[in-house]
Amino acid sequence: MVVGATFEPIEVTPVQLIMGVRSIQGWAAGTPADSEDTLRFAELTGVRPMIETYPLEKAAEGYARMMSGEAQFRVVLTM
Repeated sequence: MVVGATFEPIEVTPVQLIMGVRSIQGWAAGTPADSEDTLRFAELTGVRPMIETYPLEKAAEGYARMMSGEAQFRVVLTM
């Protein structure tokens, strides 16, 4: 996962994608003003994330649950 963006290329071979059953995707989240509007809307209307939390010590357990497809919505590690 890449968070943020730079102008530097990401290097990956086709074999890495095929053998690991992986993909590369990109998505523009909009402008900073768009993000502020979205957060303000969520706050005003009571939108809350639906997540499962795991303490950092149980990261492997959370990862396994996510990979099994049994996780509800998102798995989030807490510290």
